[in-house]
Amino acid sequence: MKHARIDKPLAFLIFALVTGGSLIFVSAAFGLLGRGFSSITSVAFNHLVLGVGGGTVLLIIALNINYRYWRQFAPYIFAFALAAMLLVFVPNLGFAHGGGQRWIVFFGVSFQPSEFLKIASIFLAAAYYSAIRTKTETFTWGVGGLAAILIAPVVLLVMQPDIGTLGIICMSVVAIFFAAGARMRDIAILLCVALISLAILASVKVHVKERIVTFFNPSQNQQTESYQITQSLIAIGSGQVFGRGLGQGVQKFTYLPEAMGDSIFAVAGEEFGFIGSGIIVLLFLALALRGYVVAARTTDMFGGLLAVGISTYLAGEAFINIAAMLGMAPLTGVPLTFVSQGGSAMLISLLSAGILLNISRQQKRG
Repeated sequence: MKHARIDKPLAFLIFALVTGGSLIFVSAAFGLLGRGFSSITSVAFNHLVLGVGGGTVLLIIALNINYRYWRQFAPYIFAFALAAMLLVFVPNLGFAHGGGQRWIVFFGVSFQPSEFLKIASIFLAAAYYSAIRTKTETFTWGVGGLAAILIAPVVLLVMQPDIGTLGIICMSVVAIFFAAGARMRDIAILLCVALISLAILASVKVHVKERIVTFFNPSQNQQTESYQITQSLIAIGSGQVFGRGLGQGVQKFTYLPEAMGDSIFAVAGEEFGFIGSGIIVLLFLALALRGYVVAARTTDMFGGLLAVGISTYLAGEAFINIAAMLGMAPLTGVPLTFVSQGGSAMLISLLSAGILLNISRQQKRG
């Protein structure tokens, strides 16, 4: 068994997505010029140098830390993440944007604690289910443990609100629960609880209800609630088969909201067409599948569950974003992994990728 080499296919997929994502981001950033902004240089610097560059440093650090060390610190990392989440509600420290109280500012630098909570929840779930092992199939230890892990994130993320991040955390933790040996009956119960919870949220949170209504009836209110999905579909459709070419998209200049953020897949769809968009989807699918292969080959249960959680998080987040841009899911504001603007998301995504690569170093070689 060799432990020194990382999984080359996994490393290639991460490199391809980050490199390709940077090109797409730069193209989308030029859309600022059409909107009268002159700060394109600072935007590009923040994303490429601080986000991608800083994230690459974190990836290299995580790559060289044995993933088993994360297990003993998992409860403390999770507690720290929850404490950071509470800071967004502190006056003069936390601030709101786009209808959500999700950011904290230290010395002029903003950070979104919910991004860190994603990997912290995965750490805790992997550590917990690898510790109880045979008890996972019992309702008390299996579903009860899952509820104990998710209760605080659910409360804090609903308060912000940040339902998209909550969905990613729940999806990743449930994937770990499933991989640990959960019974299908318990998974079915969780699915029912999720649907009921979504219905309750829609009844008490107006923005959740509006997004669900828009999803089922996108032709309604095309200049307000449905504007983003309408412009996204126009951009993607205008790319046709081969696209307009890198940098040649027009929707990003005036019409497409959040062209550098959660709508960036629409920019890629317009410029690279069906072929390019399909390649992006296939790259994320391959990332998920390769991550699960790494999980299956790990020498210990914690590493396997950790790989499952990280792979689900990185690929699942991308698929939720892409589905929303194609009108196949409600808009959530979830970023496109390794591509969308957002320093916090990029840093944590690359840190998680580094941990996954470190796990691949320890896998059994067939």
